[in-house]
Amino acid sequence: MFKFEECEDYESFVLQTKIIKSMKKIILTLVLAVSLVGFLQAQAQGKSIGLRLGYPTEISFQSGLSNSNRIELGLGIRSYGYGVNSHYSQFSLSGVYQWVWDLSALSSGFNWYAGVGAALGYYSYSYVNYNYSGYPASLLGQVGIEYNFNIPLRLSLDYRPAFQLNGNGNGFIGDGIALGVRYKF
Repeated sequence: MFKFEECEDYESFVLQTKIIKSMKKIILTLVLAVSLVGFLQAQAQGKSIGLRLGYPTEISFQSGLSNSNRIELGLGIRSYGYGVNSHYSQFSLSGVYQWVWDLSALSSGFNWYAGVGAALGYYSYSYVNYNYSGYPASLLGQVGIEYNFNIPLRLSLDYRPAFQLNGNGNGFIGDGIALGVRYKF
């Protein structure tokens, strides 16, 4: 503990004391959070394949790496036309490392998960005489909730914001809400 004699004045002594108390609270909170995460580990083992219906729609594959970690790989496709002579197409590959936690307190079969990852893609946009295309790279975050049925079916709802680089509209992209429907095997 700091002594008053070691400080320049009373205000710096009080400030240093408050900082130490705050750091103790933060460390205690982190220790409790890590302990709780270890206690609430879900079963992330096994594999699943299906669709992640959102922006973009993806063919999704999940593979458990341990009891509480998995990787999700996605092949995203989006294509539409609007108006006269207008078209937008997108193709992407994504990978997200996920941590999975048990939520069986709600009901047996519930988990929640969070993860980080990246995506690479290609998009093209055309409108009358204007054409544009790009090869964006994105950093991804993901948080969601899932339900595992007693049959080989998993439903999930998640949010996957991204920070896009090297494309039209660089920066934060926050429209990544999706419904997942996957077959477990």
